[in-house]
Amino acid sequence: MTKVAVMGGGSWGTAFANVVADAGAADVEVCGRRAELAEAISTRHENPDYLPGIALNPALAATADPAKALAGAEFAVVAVPSQSLRANLRAWAPHIAPGTVVVSLIKGVELGTSLRASEVIAQELDLPPERVAAVTGPNLAREIAERQPATAVVACPHEPTAVRFQHLCKSAYFRPYSATDLVGAELGGAVKNVIALAVGVAVGMGFGDNAKAALITRGLAETVRLAVALGADEHTLAGLAGMGDLVATCSSPLSRNRTFGEQLGKGFTVEQAIENTKQTAEGVKSSESILALARANGIDMPITEAVVGMIHHDLSPAEALQAFMARTAKPERYGV
Repeated sequence: MTKVAVMGGGSWGTAFANVVADAGAADVEVCGRRAELAEAISTRHENPDYLPGIALNPALAATADPAKALAGAEFAVVAVPSQSLRANLRAWAPHIAPGTVVVSLIKGVELGTSLRASEVIAQELDLPPERVAAVTGPNLAREIAERQPATAVVACPHEPTAVRFQHLCKSAYFRPYSATDLVGAELGGAVKNVIALAVGVAVGMGFGDNAKAALITRGLAETVRLAVALGADEHTLAGLAGMGDLVATCSSPLSRNRTFGEQLGKGFTVEQAIENTKQTAEGVKSSESILALARANGIDMPITEAVVGMIHHDLSPAEALQAFMARTAKPERYGV
């Protein structure tokens, strides 16, 4: 049977590993940083740190040894924060066999390089396009771990690779679609975190549904502008990897990025919001990388710019709102 190694024992890594185990077409092993957490997953069938109270598939194995997890794996699924991805890949590289397909669950952009996760993977491991894929979409980890119905996109420029992995993770409650637009799929997943931060700020400031709808819609417009400039198909952003993920992340209290934004909107400092949120909110650091990518390509992203100002340059939420509302009036056109 096909072996799938999931490198990362956080909430999304564990939830996705459980999806693959439930699908029943592969043997799955999670690799976590701490031996005690791996032991809990393997013997108690629970991840008490990230998904407490949720029963995992008894067939799901876990280890703290990357070499053991990757031994014989045909697919290595990476589920670590975007800013630690490169260092982890360097540690894992000796154990990744020739022919292994590396699948990213990461929704962020690397600081300093503004590279998407798939680009970092291809660069560090010297992999061809057919061996790098991503899973993205409206994927709130706890809901999926609870086996609530969900959809996703498996994206790879090499369609047979996307289709093969699609079948490995299709279960009674998890319906993946295949796609070849890896650029659009990844950028949709990364930028929506930044927009969710902005929506969270609006919620924290006490604003209602009009403000949320405006940020989601105009957030999609700036996502499309950037993605198309980098070679994506604009239709990708109208689907699960774009609008679907954006709506889920901006609307749900389960979203780390929205929750982080709410803290800022309520007047907490960035440091206090980090402490209160506990888990990684990818948009916090990726916002800088995404804005740098936009500026390098001459793309206007005012919501992203406001988020960067609030998180990294001491701009208050009230000042960010004033700057956004004072922008020059213009016609509304899709992607403009």
